[in-house]
Amino acid sequence: MPVGAWTSIGHRVTGILLAAAVPAGVYLLDLSLRSEQAFVQVQGLFDNVAVKAVAVILLWALSHHLLAGIRHLLSDFNVGSPLRTARRSAWMVNAGGVAVALLAAGVLL
Repeated sequence: MPVGAWTSIGHRVTGILLAAAVPAGVYLLDLSLRSEQAFVQVQGLFDNVAVKAVAVILLWALSHHLLAGIRHLLSDFNVGSPLRTARRSAWMVNAGGVAVALLAAGVLL
């Protein structure tokens, strides 16, 4: 499959990941706002390496989804539509998402 197809599939998958993560994010936010002890409890959750890994994956999903969405929006206006430009922008979206994830991993882990 061409890189544009992988980018488009990634856009859909990251959208599903982000939508699935909303209830957990809302719950953690609600819990953290209940009291100082609850905030410390939520903060302690993020000391766990597995939770940090999930956070990095979700940051990758957010960055990939945002970049791919901008790419799709621009293509709706025929910006970057020629095949060579579309392939280059697909590679840039994929690389940009990975770069943000690596930066997040460096900060969080």
